[in-house]
Amino acid sequence: MINTLKIGDKTVNRMGFGAMRITGDGIWGPPDDHDEAIAVLKRAVELGVNFIDTSDAYGPEVSENLIHEALYPYKDILIATKGGLTRTGPGMWPPDGRPEHIREACEGSLKRLGLEQIELYQFHRPDPKVPFTETLATFFELQKTGKVKHVGLSNVNLEQLMIAREMGEIVSVQNRYSLFDRASEDLLEYCEQNGIAFIPWYPIGGRQGSYGDKLLQTIASRHNSSTRQVAIAWLLQHSPSTLPIPGTGSVEHLEENMAAAKLELAPEEIEQLNNLG
Repeated sequence: MINTLKIGDKTVNRMGFGAMRITGDGIWGPPDDHDEAIAVLKRAVELGVNFIDTSDAYGPEVSENLIHEALYPYKDILIATKGGLTRTGPGMWPPDGRPEHIREACEGSLKRLGLEQIELYQFHRPDPKVPFTETLATFFELQKTGKVKHVGLSNVNLEQLMIAREMGEIVSVQNRYSLFDRASEDLLEYCEQNGIAFIPWYPIGGRQGSYGDKLLQTIASRHNSSTRQVAIAWLLQHSPSTLPIPGTGSVEHLEENMAAAKLELAPEEIEQLNNLG
């Protein structure tokens, strides 16, 4: 298994960390245990994570602030953030794709993260009230001014990705994807064929009761691992273009997730899991 991939001009390890859940309940406000959140970020880097995904909407602003507190200066770490969603309360995520909002969001992320340039800035979600190309043009404008190095997309379909690639270089796509949620399989295949990193969010999610599946339990037992670890290992071995970003606010949970990168599934096990989707 290939353990690294390229995002733009930088090589990163294929187990990243999603910094959404270091915030409060509903991804709203500060974490219940600030010191644990800081410890999680530091431990992730100790375990080899050099790709951390966040957003101005996580908290909002809380996740970016914690990342700066725990990890700045970011030696050999790619901090990827996103713009295009706003928050009105716990669990509420109204999109805002207006160019003026994207510019303001980018400036805010630069300040909170302590950066002069965001290495990977991702369009968080298309806004149905604003033309997709109008919002995306702002991301490429920020790239031309040097505030953003590389542009990525999140929560898009294949048609939108192809439209975006006609406007400029797209180095990553971040969509919901897991062993039991493969609606973006066409996007993953396209990314693999075109050298684009595919970042599955909610990488252990799926249909209700999925992780009690008998086959998954059998494979996990065979490897003396958890079903969650098998699900992450499958993501890593299903395609060389995937960069899972399982997130957590617990050091113990983080260590369990990271151990999944060392789990080598047999070819027949991968085939059996492929057929579950």
